[in-house]
Amino acid sequence: MIIKTKNDIPSSEITDPLIFRDRRKIIKAMLATMLAGSGISPLLADDNKPVWADLPTCDIIADSLTPTPAELVKNYTNYYEFAFNKKDSTKLAQNLITDPWSVEISGEVESPGTYYLEDILRQQMLREYIYRFRCVEAWSMVVPWVGFSLGNLLKTVKPLSTAKFVKFTSVYQPETMPKQRSNAMHEWPYVEGLRIDEAMHPLTILAVGMYGDILPKQNGAPLRLVVPWKYGFKSIKAIVKIELLKSPPITSWNRFAPDEYGFYANINPAVAHPRWSQNSERQLGSGFFTPRRQTELFNGYGEQVASLYSDMDLRHFF
Repeated sequence: MIIKTKNDIPSSEITDPLIFRDRRKIIKAMLATMLAGSGISPLLADDNKPVWADLPTCDIIADSLTPTPAELVKNYTNYYEFAFNKKDSTKLAQNLITDPWSVEISGEVESPGTYYLEDILRQQMLREYIYRFRCVEAWSMVVPWVGFSLGNLLKTVKPLSTAKFVKFTSVYQPETMPKQRSNAMHEWPYVEGLRIDEAMHPLTILAVGMYGDILPKQNGAPLRLVVPWKYGFKSIKAIVKIELLKSPPITSWNRFAPDEYGFYANINPAVAHPRWSQNSERQLGSGFFTPRRQTELFNGYGEQVASLYSDMDLRHFF
């Protein structure tokens, strides 16, 4: 993993952006800072002042990867709260209410509470993370996410020594989410989980943007998890609750099909899904005659994360 650092300013030294009235301006301000040196015109605040004027330059954390075209990523999503196909959620998700947005952090922590997303962002350094993304359905893409370390957020609430797992819960909004309204497939809201060491790993992020812009609603706005060495269904969208627990939570896909979707869901080409192989993947946007990409253990991030599982038998699917 190559880390290209333009400037490393701790969040404690970041000027509090009081000129911003809402979360969207805060995100756009930081994204504009990241893009300011590339010739892209800066975003302007209501008083015609560049909204990024007092914000730090972001880091870029990336491999030598070529991102998948943005329009493909924005229009090919699994978002079962809206639709069971990969196209309709692009339109249907636009009804999702994302402002205001808050996140409850509770459980085995010293400082539980409910925090507005804009307040969380004021305390975090946004960075661009260019990650491979691998779906359990054996297709893949490369996405330049904009976000921040989940571990840094968890440190602010001071996890107790009894915190062994982290549970994430998506928004329950049946008035805008058709499959929640009809109670189809899952017991809503959607739930996912990680071990605490996985959650604290520097590759694990919470994303608020991608391709240098606000995260689209169909891609998990306003806040989603991204864990690049795990199958994509672990990267839960539209997070409203984070709980630190003593025991592993029951996650949505594991509840729905426990023989097919376990808790860990680490990418492993040597272990097939019960209904298909995982040893190769179709790269989103590749031509009909383009060879499938050979899937890598931990999606190619083994050097960074393999030590987390040194005592586990990786011959099992999850």
